[in-house]
Amino acid sequence: MLRDNKNDARQLTFADWWRRVRVPQWAAKYQASWRDLGLPSKLLMLTAAFVMLAEVLIFLPSISTFRVDWLNERLTAAQLATLAAEGFPGGDVPSGLRAEMLRTAQVKAIASRRQGVRRLVLPVDPQMTIDQHYDLRQRPESWLDSVALRFEQIGDAIAVFFAPNGRTIRVLGSIGDDPDDLVEIVMPEAPLKAALNSYALNILGVSIVISLATAALVYFAISRLLVRPVMRITHAMVRFRQDPEDPSRIIVPSSRHDEIGVAERELGEMQRQLSGTLLQKTRLAQLGLAVSKINHDLRGMLANAQLLSDRLTAIPDPTVQRFAPKLIASLDRAINFCNDTLRFGRAEEAAPRRELLPLKPLAEEVGEALGLPREGSIDWVLEMDDTLRIDADRDHLFRILSNLSRNAIEAIEGAPGSPHGEVRIKAWREGRRVFVDVRDTGPGVPQKARDHLFEAFTGSQRKGGTGLGLAIAAEIIGVHGGHIRLLDTPKGATFQFEIPDRGAHHGHEEPGTARLSRPPADDLA
Repeated sequence: MLRDNKNDARQLTFADWWRRVRVPQWAAKYQASWRDLGLPSKLLMLTAAFVMLAEVLIFLPSISTFRVDWLNERLTAAQLATLAAEGFPGGDVPSGLRAEMLRTAQVKAIASRRQGVRRLVLPVDPQMTIDQHYDLRQRPESWLDSVALRFEQIGDAIAVFFAPNGRTIRVLGSIGDDPDDLVEIVMPEAPLKAALNSYALNILGVSIVISLATAALVYFAISRLLVRPVMRITHAMVRFRQDPEDPSRIIVPSSRHDEIGVAERELGEMQRQLSGTLLQKTRLAQLGLAVSKINHDLRGMLANAQLLSDRLTAIPDPTVQRFAPKLIASLDRAINFCNDTLRFGRAEEAAPRRELLPLKPLAEEVGEALGLPREGSIDWVLEMDDTLRIDADRDHLFRILSNLSRNAIEAIEGAPGSPHGEVRIKAWREGRRVFVDVRDTGPGVPQKARDHLFEAFTGSQRKGGTGLGLAIAAEIIGVHGGHIRLLDTPKGATFQFEIPDRGAHHGHEEPGTARLSRPPADDLA
């Protein structure tokens, strides 16, 4: 743990420690070169390095075994010389034969002990100095002893490479099964060192060949199974990033069923979703530009119609006097809709101008604006108390009921056969919340449309629809702090939304609802 000037403790991670380590300039150069290498090159180099490491782990026991075997061969030759010496009277070996035996056994002196009797077969030179002693008679009694003996023999083998030239060694070995019987030789270490060097060079050459061959095989196998698919995925991501809206740049998954195949399929699905989202955003931007161009001219037309409708109020005809205010109100509402058209595309909706207003007269106004009821085709039923009041923005609530009712009408008219149905609006209050059901007797909402029901341009239920009606209704309800849901009904479709009074706390949302959470702007008076 390290502490700063404010005595705040924090744990020093390995990454922090590594960044603080001062890397030598040459090491930093190699690190930069390593980072610049591609994945195939790194894989090939690491595979070769790991195989060489494995060969080194094999090499050390190999030279140890070779050394022990080589010394045992010398002990065997010495034992044969001992047996030959016993054939001479008194064990006195002639000088010529003695020299030949020493040359064959590559030793300078031989001694033995059999049945407790020690015998000097080939005597040692009194001037000779012995530099190192080795006893090959050790018999391990457990696996721990075997491991310790193996490490000791590996250390002795390595020491041969670094020992000075001209050393003389003494080696002891067993004869037969009796541990007291032994053969002892004195020999120069040079022949052992030469044989060990030759063996090590052969092992090194074979190790390099095996390392390169194994690395190549492992590289090609892993390259085909892993590296190439990863490079393909990387190339697909880079190519898709250059033009995400081009469907031809979406990766085509392979038929693999392993993790690579899963990654390809998930990447392809993610790219398809992202491409579709970007195309939708582009279409929304184009729609916004088109609406902004239409908005100016449409407002002018509606303003002229408003001026003409104002003159109708001067006509004394009772029918004209009855419908003129509603016509003027509809034109005013249409002009406000034109002014607020682009608000749907903004990140935030303006706060509603809420008031406590009676709901039933507003619902009746929605029915008159939509031409409901329509005799012989669509009935219009309002099921609510005359005194029920709701805390909402009047124009916003009109848009909500209008959009939901218009969708209900289109669903009934789009049903096969003779269209005849009913649009019913039911409303009631529970505490500080008002619930409204808009129900129709149409064919209902298809299952495939339910997942994106309240999203623009994706939740339309009919051919040619934009899906904006439900999206706009959900957003307006959201700015009031409420939410909307589609209820499960045996026939038709029922959309239920709730709008809480200002200052009321929201409860738990149910799954499948659309809601934009926003705190109310002000409180009820």
